[in-house]
Amino acid sequence: MSEEKKGFFARLKAGLSKTRDNIVKGIDNVFSGFSSIDEDFYEELEEILIMGDLGVNATNAIIERLKKQVKEQHIKEPADCKQLLIDGIREQMQVDETAYDFENQQSIIMVIGVNGVGKTTSVGKLAGKLKGQGRKVLIAAADTFRAAAGDQLAEWARRADVPMIGGVEGADPASVVYDAVSAAKARGVDVLLIDTAGRLHNKKNLMEELRKMNRIIDREFPNAHRENLIVLDGTTGQNALVQAREFGDVAKLTGIVLTKMDGTAKGGIAVAIQSELNVPVKYIGVGESIDDLQKFDSDQFVNALFDVQMEDEE
Repeated sequence: MSEEKKGFFARLKAGLSKTRDNIVKGIDNVFSGFSSIDEDFYEELEEILIMGDLGVNATNAIIERLKKQVKEQHIKEPADCKQLLIDGIREQMQVDETAYDFENQQSIIMVIGVNGVGKTTSVGKLAGKLKGQGRKVLIAAADTFRAAAGDQLAEWARRADVPMIGGVEGADPASVVYDAVSAAKARGVDVLLIDTAGRLHNKKNLMEELRKMNRIIDREFPNAHRENLIVLDGTTGQNALVQAREFGDVAKLTGIVLTKMDGTAKGGIAVAIQSELNVPVKYIGVGESIDDLQKFDSDQFVNALFDVQMEDEE
């Protein structure tokens, strides 16, 4: 495992410690507290998973899978099916290989979400990652409502060493997008990253503006691969799910960036979101530095959650 990945895994493991206390301790208690596998055993497990923010959909799927395997394999002892439960959680979080196709195509990535979730920071970190992979990146600062949003993004653009367009407070976001798309075409940019205003889901005019930006991109750059990544704050638990649904009504979500996963007891939301919305978690963030945003890896996440050694961590 690379040093960067190893460091990230250690931070993820540390960051998920509260979630581990919340979910894994409960699971362990069920496995040690029951001497046989019966309905009460399953109900108890189900309750812990739902209370741990894994969501009803994912929990039902995990429990049904477990029941089926226990029956097929004639398992009698609770301890003997713990690994099956862990594998079931892992299966719920698998991300398709094609999820990152945009990295190798000419792409436009719109980053959306409410204020305060770490959107601008995520744009900066993504720009740095893609630049590091040898891609030619351009950032569009279309969050023109919030004072200092442009300054904040400009600082990230500087750190990532990529050019930025826009960032003037009060400018029309749609015109920023138009300029950025024109520049991306003229300069032969591989990836255009668009930072948008932190739309509160009840503001109809802001949602309308998001549609307007989408229309401009469709018209001006129809051949570009499109991604709409929603940034969600892991500490908000079920509320993150509500936000994602609201935004999903306006823009076709293609992926989730889950931030602030360090120090939250609600890390189970990573499982719920993927299952409830059928949208993959593509990136996960556990800190402030540019390396603290990594591609989501279900094996890594579940191993960190259950405190399992990664094979090549030794």
